[in-house]
Amino acid sequence: MSAANLLQVPEEHLFGRDNLPYGLFSTDVESRRRLGVRFGDAVLDLGGAASALGSPHTEVLCADSLGPLLASGLTVWREVRAELRGWLHPDAGEEIHDRLLPLLRPLAEVELHLPFEVADYVDFYASEHHATNVGRLFRPDGEPLTPNWKHLPIGYHGRAGTVVVSGTDVVRPHGQRKAPTEEVPSFGPSRRLDIEAEVGFVVGTPTRLGQSVPQSRFREHVFGVCLLNDWSARDIQGWEYVPLGPFLGKSFATSVSAWVTPLDALDAARTSPPERTHALLPYLDDSGDDVERAGLDLRITVTLNGEVVAEPPFAAMYWTAAQQLAHMTVNGASLRTGDLFASGTVSGPEKHQRGCLLELTWGGREPLQLPFGQRAFLEDGDEVTLTAWAPAANGRRLGLGEVTGRIVGGA
Repeated sequence: MSAANLLQVPEEHLFGRDNLPYGLFSTDVESRRRLGVRFGDAVLDLGGAASALGSPHTEVLCADSLGPLLASGLTVWREVRAELRGWLHPDAGEEIHDRLLPLLRPLAEVELHLPFEVADYVDFYASEHHATNVGRLFRPDGEPLTPNWKHLPIGYHGRAGTVVVSGTDVVRPHGQRKAPTEEVPSFGPSRRLDIEAEVGFVVGTPTRLGQSVPQSRFREHVFGVCLLNDWSARDIQGWEYVPLGPFLGKSFATSVSAWVTPLDALDAARTSPPERTHALLPYLDDSGDDVERAGLDLRITVTLNGEVVAEPPFAAMYWTAAQQLAHMTVNGASLRTGDLFASGTVSGPEKHQRGCLLELTWGGREPLQLPFGQRAFLEDGDEVTLTAWAPAANGRRLGLGEVTGRIVGGA
């Protein structure tokens, strides 16, 4: 494809001007990592474009990470996005487009990297459908939801250092596991390796220790959204998690997209969350006029070795990202630029909408029958890909960057 064609992106393209997600890339010719923006099937060198066109934000956009832009705050985020949309408009003018053409690279010719340094990582448990299914699996004779579930967004702190970019192989973790039929635990590779289809939220503007973030200020601190797969070793997790929760069964790898979609690109996808069935404390109450609709209508697809196995709807999530951020900081815990918090497994009310194999196979008792064989949990060589789209302006759609990971055997 010619360079000129790379600028001719239809408005209805999933990665057209309505979208413009940010990433980090390098090339064979130049190994230096540079900020890029995905436009159609190409990457625009963002720092190069800012320099060529005299952007007032050139210094930030010439950085070798998304971090400086994240830290710049909401006003700068919106100014940069407006500049980009102007430069890439079909009517921007021949002079501008001539300067942009040498700065476009086909996706196939670049290497994508983790776009920002992850400061802290928090994972939530925000889907009522997922939590209910898991409760029925693990507590068949009791209430599926714990008494606190409808009163606060449950979460845990994960491991930032094992967040990896899409395309990174995932090594099957080793650890202790003990099946209900075994008398003592054993050590070895996980036998119940699973996925968790999630959505991640990237924090830009930090806070000081002791400061909390109300729901009404969510947009001032959260820069954007990415797809996320929080791989889970169910057998290791099941043996270790009482009483302190997830540890080695979750900390070995979390895969994220190479692209972060800015929140402002998702305005047309905003929706109301499910009806609240319990009264919420004031800091979590989202019924007031000062809290915008914080649900997001994202349609996720999960494929295993190229076969669609689930289509989880993010609009069904009970707890919103604004509530999660409010809860995460209500005790005065500070935010840092590059903090990442995730929704937890996204599941809907139907079987084909379940976002993990634990639910899809009902604890492994109902394996999936697929063209390449049956699967209860992941086998070595399996490749999992998450994709998603969201409503955009004028009835169009925009895409979220995919997340792919392949399982390889451990040492």
